[in-house]
Amino acid sequence: MRMISAVRAKKSLGQHFLKDPAVAQRIVNLLTAERCQHTVLEVGPGTGSLTDFLLQKAIAKLYLIEIDQDLIFHLKEKYVSLNNEIIAADFLAYSLSEQFKDTRLTIIGNFPYYISSQIFFKILHNRQIVEEVVGMVQKEVAERLVAQAGNKRYGILSVLLQAFYTLEYCFTVPREAFFPSPRVDSAVITMHRNKVSELACNEQSFFQIVKSAFQQRRKKLRNALHAYHPNRLHAAQMFLDKRAEALSVAEFIQLTNILDSQ
Repeated sequence: MRMISAVRAKKSLGQHFLKDPAVAQRIVNLLTAERCQHTVLEVGPGTGSLTDFLLQKAIAKLYLIEIDQDLIFHLKEKYVSLNNEIIAADFLAYSLSEQFKDTRLTIIGNFPYYISSQIFFKILHNRQIVEEVVGMVQKEVAERLVAQAGNKRYGILSVLLQAFYTLEYCFTVPREAFFPSPRVDSAVITMHRNKVSELACNEQSFFQIVKSAFQQRRKKLRNALHAYHPNRLHAAQMFLDKRAEALSVAEFIQLTNILDSQ
């Protein structure tokens, strides 16, 4: 079995391998007993720090998805029993809906910093099958995702994810827990699908309004949304002197309905 030091981290892929087994076990333990009956997909397993502990749980089906060919070879050598479940692909380009159709899917992983936002948008797009997420990301990103209305870290992904998931900041992981050590600390969050199958508004409009509002987050909504609905804003007077960060998910839904009804 290869040691972590035998596998070279690639800067181009933003690789930082978790080397602390206590942290790895703590992350895997966040999977709930009920959710372990789901299919679990580990994104970017790297050298297998999380995989070692995932194999100890009563998971119905475990898959690994990895883009690095060197690591794929390492994983297939290390986990012979999982060879048919190791997917050599780019998670962002991979079709979850085709591979895991009609599946209750849990996603877990140490997400590369530079694509973590894209990973969450991908999960959001597949929210009908992704019921749980246990993810390690840059600490600042974790704080942004779980931020509530009124917090300066509150943003587009905060609103969109919280519309469909319950998020929790679980614990901080120091940079020393990785090889090579990154320049910042990480954090682990969990996401559990809520009972909202459809928003109480036009979802396409909701997504567009949230994005438009935060793209000019320093401006009040009357200015940030002027280009979106220049002739409809008068009906949303109660929101126009506020900035995007002040509105809750429910208020963004209310705003969407007001603008769509004019």
